[in-house]
Amino acid sequence: MNILMIEDNESVCEMMSMFFEKEGWDSAFSGDGQEGLDLFLTDKESWSMIILDLNLPGMDGMQVCREIRKVSLHVPIIMLTARDSESDQVIGLEIGADEYVTKPFSPLTLMARIKALYRRTQLSAPENTSGQERFDIETEYIKISTRSREAFYHDKKIEALTPKEFEIFALLAGHPRQVFSREHLLTSIWEDPFFGDERTIDAHIKKLRQKIESVGPQVIHTVWGVGYKFDDSHNREEENA
Repeated sequence: MNILMIEDNESVCEMMSMFFEKEGWDSAFSGDGQEGLDLFLTDKESWSMIILDLNLPGMDGMQVCREIRKVSLHVPIIMLTARDSESDQVIGLEIGADEYVTKPFSPLTLMARIKALYRRTQLSAPENTSGQERFDIETEYIKISTRSREAFYHDKKIEALTPKEFEIFALLAGHPRQVFSREHLLTSIWEDPFFGDERTIDAHIKKLRQKIESVGPQVIHTVWGVGYKFDDSHNREEENA
């Protein structure tokens, strides 16, 4: 892997550098938000993972994350935050971070999160295919390819899905009208034990819904007091009305 860590605490960088080196990973470090963003943009296709602190000089982590997502939807981002605040964590996930780790953290915990996120990214990475596109999930209105990580609504592509948004959408659409609790979604999508707030799911669902609504009626529905489900049957009813 080639990891970019944007973190202004030199001790944390030195400590993680040793862990990355032990794994045989390449890494680069920046202690300033703007400099870190510039480093990413210099060769944006080369990075396997971004470790991004929330509190940075020059440009804060939220803005850096927004700028990265403007040019790369797929590079995995883990956000580090010293703030034990649900709102900060939810906002970070809404703007495109895939994971967050609260400081102070164990290096082993961060390494486990990095490996798990990278493993999921590689398992679902797009492959070069020839001929007609194969869709793993097809409903009356939705087609999803886990190979190309693309989703279509009435043949209109749902643009700019982040890795987590895509995984949530594929899981829900793959089980139409089945209700998934927030806890079930967390354990299914995040794979490793997740100790954050269940509102993490709400943040991703909110952004996913906005992107779906840009191409058609909503298909992700809230089941109050339980969780969420996929159901596009009402679309047929509306067409026949």
